[in-house]
Amino acid sequence: MSVSIVVVDDDPGFRRIAKTLLTARGLRVVAESEDGASALAAVREHRPDGLLLDLYLPDGDGVTVARKLREEEKPPRIVLTSTEQSFWSVDELKGAGIESFIAKDRLFDADLLGIFDAPS
Repeated sequence: MSVSIVVVDDDPGFRRIAKTLLTARGLRVVAESEDGASALAAVREHRPDGLLLDLYLPDGDGVTVARKLREEEKPPRIVLTSTEQSFWSVDELKGAGIESFIAKDRLFDADLLGIFDAPS
């Protein structure tokens, strides 16, 4: 069974690139969202294994979305992305339920399958 992912980013071009990259790595993109509210709805509808989540969204930030998802019964693994470097510490990200931070320009080189398919 393949690992299911929701991609959250307000840039449709980046969502398209991310979907292509995730699919090429053997992951299955089950939904795409452009903001935090639709990301929460997509996670509740599809119950994905993972979430590729942009830091900056039109209706808030990815860390807030991650914190809300931590309250779900079975929250997805969350990888936060941004064009800027994260200024949060690893402990702060983990505390928000974020598995990893990957800069968008490093996404191609990242072990996405390893991150999303790692044992809990």
